[in-house]
Amino acid sequence: MPVSPSSSAQAARAVVAARLRDLRKGAGLTVAELATLCGWHHSKTSRIENARTAPSARDIHHWCRACGCPDEAPDLVVRSMNAESMYSEWRHQVQELKKLQNSWPQLFADTRLFRIYSSTLVPGLVQTEGYAGGLLGTIARFRGYPEAGDEAARARVDRSRIIHGAGRRAVLVVEEAALYYRMGDTDAMAAQLGYLLTAGALPAVSLGVIPRTEAHRTVWPLETFHVYDDTLVSVELLSAEVNITQPSEIALYLKAFEQLRGMAVYGAPARALVVKALEALNLP
Repeated sequence: MPVSPSSSAQAARAVVAARLRDLRKGAGLTVAELATLCGWHHSKTSRIENARTAPSARDIHHWCRACGCPDEAPDLVVRSMNAESMYSEWRHQVQELKKLQNSWPQLFADTRLFRIYSSTLVPGLVQTEGYAGGLLGTIARFRGYPEAGDEAARARVDRSRIIHGAGRRAVLVVEEAALYYRMGDTDAMAAQLGYLLTAGALPAVSLGVIPRTEAHRTVWPLETFHVYDDTLVSVELLSAEVNITQPSEIALYLKAFEQLRGMAVYGAPARALVVKALEALNLP
């Protein structure tokens, strides 16, 4: 089964939780007894030990003192902080969608090679305003944000113009199915697919499409992820954006990207798949 990209963060949380549980058991304390010593409800102890709740630095210090192991606290605090920094929740990052689209301007300015894989959507770097507006409006309604799809879409399109700058290159790999998921009305979708044909022909853009009929997959369809040069991988989830900076994990995503890229078709065959999706819209 595919593993969620949040698994790295959750695994890091689980390591901290397991060590805290071992300390409690080593001290001969029950869940309730530790909770009493720490001054909180026993359910909090269970949530921490099952990695459902991230402990604060104060929680960890209380826990270690209760177990007679105060020297364990500093290392566990650092581990817990590292785990939480991997998993930054969008509800704390975003107050409105426009701010999200204008985020990380320096990262975009510094990046020379964008590598993007998407199994469900046209990548943001080549989205039209109508398509982006439909997508971001849907996100706003689902998440209960103020409806600002058009403004956010313009911000996204403005940001994407960076790929036209000198010395930049975008390598995009999409699953064929992504060409059929409609964002916005039929006209917006038609305009998006038409622009994809144009953008895919730009000298700075490599557009690959993995056919739905690909019979020899070496990697299953994954969650959308962006690689900025070789320094950061951003993975999009429903509830969060996972930012990966560990070299070993970046290498794993680069390996996956290269295998996905190897399954894609390019040039005329890729354009034919886009045209096929355009014809499926049954325009009058």
